[in-house]
Amino acid sequence: MKKIKLDIVGLSYSQTQSGAYALVLGEVSGRRRLPIIIGSFEAQAIAIEIEKMTPSRPLTHDLFKSFAQAYQIEVQEVIIYNLVDGIFYAKLVCSDGKRSVEIDARTSDAIAVAVRFDCPIFTYEFILSTAGIVIEGNDFVYLENINETPEEKSVSASVSGYASISTEELKAKLQEALAEESYEKAAKIRDELNKRKAS
Repeated sequence: MKKIKLDIVGLSYSQTQSGAYALVLGEVSGRRRLPIIIGSFEAQAIAIEIEKMTPSRPLTHDLFKSFAQAYQIEVQEVIIYNLVDGIFYAKLVCSDGKRSVEIDARTSDAIAVAVRFDCPIFTYEFILSTAGIVIEGNDFVYLENINETPEEKSVSASVSGYASISTEELKAKLQEALAEESYEKAAKIRDELNKRKAS
């Protein structure tokens, strides 16, 4: 079967399941998107790596990467190979340079590992045609804060409060947030710092 390459398009709070997140993968050379519901821990693990944040202690997926690299094992690709009763099945294709091995994994874990190894993510046509959605037009909005809880909205509203804080204080607050493993807060502070650098 021909493999179809996917990219991570967005990550948002799930509109259908409380406490879960929607990870959206996009067809690289097409308009189809594959939404996958994942847990908050895996969503956090994916977001931290995409945003290039460094947690105070290694997360489970960081440990997996360190362990694999210590034994010269590379993850070459991730394949979402099946869909049964709404559950996606994935595998890691790993190699030590001599032999290649396929390891079964939850899709959310496989993608958290894929972003750490910077390896491609693939699926098959029958999965995209069954569970994919087609995006009309040229724009796809990054799915950040689409369905915020009232608590999250108040956090978003308070971001403007960062404008009155000095850059040095913001950097200190960023380090505090990372140490406390409060990654959403850290991301908002980082965004404010990036805005200042750009202006």
